[in-house]
This record gives sequence, C-alpha cells and structure tokens, in this order.
Amino acid sequence: MEAKEYIESGILELYVYGLLSETENEEVNTIAKNNPEINDEIIAIETAIIALSSSFSPFISAAHFEKIKEKLELKHSKVIELEPTRNWSQYVGWAAAIILLVGVGYQYNQLEQTNTQVVNVEATKAKIEKDLNALQLKSKANETSLAVIRDVNNTVVPLGGQTVAPQSSAKVYWNKETKAVYVDAAGLPEPPEGMVYQVWALKLNPLSPTSIGLLDNFKVNDQKMFAVDNAMDAEAFGITLEPKGGSLTPTMEQLYTLGKV
Repeated sequence: MEAKEYIESGILELYVYGLLSETENEEVNTIAKNNPEINDEIIAIETAIIALSSSFSPFISAAHFEKIKEKLELKHSKVIELEPTRNWSQYVGWAAAIILLVGVGYQYNQLEQTNTQVVNVEATKAKIEKDLNALQLKSKANETSLAVIRDVNNTVVPLGGQTVAPQSSAKVYWNKETKAVYVDAAGLPEPPEGMVYQVWALKLNPLSPTSIGLLDNFKVNDQKMFAVDNAMDAEAFGITLEPKGGSLTPTMEQLYTLGKV
C-alpha cells in the first residue's frame, strides 16, 4: 500500500487516538520508522489534536475528521446500554431481615408449642396424681370397711328408721373389747345443707345419751363408713339430724335411726 493511501485510510488517526490493537500499533510503528512521510503525518495529527485540546477549535481537516468518525463508528457501532445501578446490599439486607423474622417467628411458635405441651403434661401429671391419691384413699377406705365387717369381735347393732324417716337405716359395729365404734350410714339420706348427723350412745334406764361423734363430710364419703368416738358402755345407739357442729343433747324430733345392743 502506498503512503498516500495508507495516510488516507485513517489508520494513523486511530493510532494517535490509541484505538488500535497492539499488533496494529506495532505495524504502524514499523512503517513510520521506514517512511518519513507517514511519520510526518503522525506528527501532524498529534499537533492538530494538541491544538484542538487547547483551543477547542478543529485544526484537522474535515476529511481526516470524517475518517476518524467513520472508524470510530465502525469500531463502536454497537451501543451498550447500561443498566441502572442496583443497591444489591440493600436487597440482601432486606432478604436477611425477612429470613431472620421468619426464623424468629418459627422459633417462637415452636417455643409456644413446647410451653403448651409442658403445661399440658404438668396438668395431666397433676390430674393423674390427684386421681391416684383418690384411688389410694378409696382403696384404704374399702380395706377399713372390709376389716370392720369381717372383725368377729365386733357386735353389729342394726338401727331402724324412726317416725321422721321410716325408710332410713344404719348399722353400728361396736367392739366391746377395744370400745371402737364404726357406723355404716349407707341407709341414711344425704343431710340438708347446714345440717349434720350426730351419733349417740344411749343408756336406757334412765335414758342418758352421750354424743360419740358427727358424720362429717357425708357427701364425699363414698363408703358411708364412719369411725366415731369409743363407746365405753352402751345399751343402744341412735342417730339424729342436728345443726352443723352438733348439739349438746339429741333433738328427738329429728331421730332418724335407733337400735338396741
């Protein structure tokens, strides 16, 4: 290629502007060393660019400018659209916060479920213990009742219903050796609110009643077997309905049951 054609190709302008590849730069350097005309053109282009930079006036020819423009357009014909900068750290922060909240919510829910389970287990345990105690008490009461009934040393005194409650009945188990007295009150109706059954050991001639106890907690005593005070000497036993707390003397109008030894 002749020097004129090489100069008019616009490659020297691209060389000065630093837009050539390394191989192309080396090629221009080699040609410029061997061709003074091309080297002078390079110097002229550089001088024109310096003048343009200092005065903002185009000192290069229009032809050279168009060539440079054409080369630049060819080299950079594709416009690269830049996406708007995204603050990814902000998105990551929000994502981490959401994950943290979800994790905390999950852990809190698990903790609440665990606490509920613990409360339920404790409640179940307390109920089982309560039921077990009730069963033990009931078993003990059954054993006591059975022992009283089977004790051959006990004298069984049937008590029949009286005028105020002819359908009532009771039994007294009295051990004359130990003087212990048990009352089977299963045949008595539940006492009204504020009233209590009172047991009397009687001497008949003359009539001398001695209180030997109250049948407290009548409603909750499933066996209706009550241990009362010892009876030192008795010819009969009677049960009356008295105000809560008992009376000093029996209310004969409220005599529910009576039986001779």
